[in-house]
This record gives sequence, C-alpha cells and structure tokens, in this order.
Amino acid sequence: MANAIVVGAGVIGLATAWELSRRGWSVTICDPAPASQATRAAAGMLAPAAEVVWGQDALYPLMRDSAERYPEFVARIEARTGRPTGYLRNETLVVGLDSADRQTLDELAAQQTRFGMRAERINALQARRLEPALGRGVVGGVHLREDHQIDPRTLTSTLLEHLGERVRRARVVSLLEEGGTTVGVVLADGSRLRAEQIVLATGLAALPETAHLPLRPVYGDVARLRLADPARPLVDRTVRALVRGRPCYVVPRADGSLVLGATSREDARSGVSAEGIHQLLEDGRRVVPGILEADLEETMARARPGTPDDLPVVGRLDAGAVVSTGYFRHGILLAPLAAAVAADLVEGRGIDHDIQQAVDPGRFAGAPAATHHRSPRGSHA
Repeated sequence: MANAIVVGAGVIGLATAWELSRRGWSVTICDPAPASQATRAAAGMLAPAAEVVWGQDALYPLMRDSAERYPEFVARIEARTGRPTGYLRNETLVVGLDSADRQTLDELAAQQTRFGMRAERINALQARRLEPALGRGVVGGVHLREDHQIDPRTLTSTLLEHLGERVRRARVVSLLEEGGTTVGVVLADGSRLRAEQIVLATGLAALPETAHLPLRPVYGDVARLRLADPARPLVDRTVRALVRGRPCYVVPRADGSLVLGATSREDARSGVSAEGIHQLLEDGRRVVPGILEADLEETMARARPGTPDDLPVVGRLDAGAVVSTGYFRHGILLAPLAAAVAADLVEGRGIDHDIQQAVDPGRFAGAPAATHHRSPRGSHA
C-alpha cells in the first residue's frame, strides 16, 4: 500500500487525507492541534454565488466546481462514518441597507447571472417574507437558492474521529530531502517520518522557504451567539448583508446557535479585536435586530492564508511533495475540490488545465516553475 503524510489538519488537510485514504493510501496526518485554526472560526458558507467579487474571474469556476461536489463529498463521509457533517441546504439571502448597497446588489446580481448562477433580485417586502426577523432598514436583496452551508466543526470532528489513530498530534519543523526530493518530515521532538508523498496543507506554517509562496495572514474576527430557545430560530437561512458597504453575515446552525462575522484585517494582531466585534454586533443588529437578545457565547480571531491574487496554491514542489494552501476565506467551500486535486497530483494523474492554470504555484514571481511529472513511484489507483 502506498503511503503519504499530510501536514496540517485543518479542513483542507483532513479532506485531502480522507480522499487519499478512500483511494487506498495509507495516510499519516501531522498537526499539533487539529482543526483549531482558521477552520474552527469559519462560518462554513458554501456560497459561490454570494462570493462573487469583481476582478476574480478565475476564482468563480473553482468555487462552483467545489460546491457541486459537496453533496457527494458529504454523502460519502456520512455513509462511511455513520456521523453527521453539518451540511444544510438552507439557501442564502443577501440584503442591503441603503441606496448604495442596493446598487451594489444590482451589480452583484448582474455579475452572478453573467456567470450562470441563479440569482433572484427581490425587494424589501419579499425579503421580509422570507426572513421576518430582518431589520426595518433593509431595502432589498438577492435570493440565492443554491448557496448552502456546512458546520466546519461538525465536519472536521467527524473526519478526525474516522481518521483517528492516523492523526499524529505533533508539529512538523522541517522537511527531509534527498537529492532534491522531499522524502519525509522532521517533528518537533526530533523524530523523522518518511513517506512516498508529502502533502503540505498547513496554511501559514511549515512551508519550505524554497517554495517562495507569498502568503499573508488575513485575520478575521467572528462571534457565536446562543438563543434562549433553540427551537425558535431567528432566521431560517444564511443572511449576508452590506451595511454601508461593510459585509456582514448571520449563519444559523442546526443546534440553534448563530455565527456572526466577519472582519477582514491585515494588522498582524492575533487577538480578538474589540473594535471588530463591536462593529459586527452593530451591523448585525441592523440586519437582524433579534441577535441582541441572544447570549454572546464565543468570540474568536484566526488568520487565514491569503495570496496576492486571492487564489489558492495547489501543485507539485518536487517529485515527493505537493502543496495545497492559500485558500483565504474560501477553504471550507473549496475543500472537496482541493482534496481531489491534491490526491490526483499525489497519484501522478493529470488535472484540469483551467484549474491547473488558476492554482499553479509557479504563477508568482520567484516561485519555481510548476512541475507536473508523475510520482517517481508511478500512479496509484
């Protein structure tokens, strides 16, 4: 049986380990604190339509491709493990609170339609019929029936329990190389692990300097709220909003809790920003006033790995190493696609040309040219 080491146990690493294991590989996952970083803070919005941003044309096909993979991805996990993944098909409503926001929503809907996404423009009355808890200031919205959600904590908990003894809670401090090829990893306690293939899915940690990847930490503050009566949710679907141009979202969980997020800052402050949480609560109560009646259960800040073009980096570093990182705020959404692409690279299979062009590590100045040769051990089916 071919063996691989996956460095990093966030959603990308765990999904990749799951996919490799499903394909028959013996997998070891290395991470000192699995699923505790950006994945733990994520809201889990599977929203290729709502994530449309001007000037990111190469990102849309990746998001849509991965969103379309989600039903089969979670069905396989649930069938194998007998446990839930937190996947909900409960739609998304994007709303605005002033005339400028309404103009932005018009442009968003036009952009979504241009990319073949279903986007229904609705007025304020129609928005409140969908979500009666919306604030009085809402001026209209866009109804996105195909944008769903997943609870990242439930998903990663299920994957961690299934992968179990394959997870080694240890920090990788360096890579082992022989003749310019990665052959293993060195752990913080000095022990060495070898494998035929190494997948680096660590976000901002443990990447070799020779990879020349221009990653930057983008911090996001998020709050979790608990309703007094979970049986009476404030909203039935994800509500995303523009409040004077600032993005805000309220995501209902199956357990009756709410996720309120999220800021985006590059100030190198790893702690929770009081200003950020204040702004989230202020914007959130304008969108859904009832959130102020909930208990503030948790606040959190985590760094997400971003690249200059906000596209991920997936490709070969050498004959023994594959990198999969730089997912910014799209890691949860892109997990099924990321896992499949990384596993294909590990096995020496070809990947879709357009995907390869979008995520190629060699696209950055100073980065090594992407290598697409097969694993020296050949393909593993």
